[in-house]
Amino acid sequence: MSRWHPHVTVATVVERAGRFLMVEESPRGSQTTLYNQPAGHLEPGERIQEAALRELREETAWQVGITDYLGLYVYQTPGGETFHSHGFFGMALAHLGNPLDPSIVAVQWLTLEEVEALDRQGRLRSPLVLKRIRDALAGRFYPMDVVHER
Repeated sequence: MSRWHPHVTVATVVERAGRFLMVEESPRGSQTTLYNQPAGHLEPGERIQEAALRELREETAWQVGITDYLGLYVYQTPGGETFHSHGFFGMALAHLGNPLDPSIVAVQWLTLEEVEALDRQGRLRSPLVLKRIRDALAGRFYPMDVVHER
């Protein structure tokens, strides 16, 4: 019997002066770049918040203070893959200057209007990108202690 294995991911919305920290990625096999929050997969033995902080450093070279949990977002791709994505909200603290993950083309601070324009162009990694931003703008935050990890 085959077991179902959803992908566990993390993503962080970071807002500063009305702009959101976004990464422009070059997906394998595609000539069109896509935009996403700093995000990625949970690694074995890693805690969820640690994964979010690691992805932020690797993909943006920003140190971020995570302040709130946005929730668990479940997304099924058109190809049938299921993602359980933990959303976080945080504030930029310092630019670290480390090299970026090779799949990152650029790091940009975009307005909501610019992100919405990318959505209309089909350039967001998933519908969750805009959903997480809108949830953050609506103040849909949960305390960090709703995530129980040992």
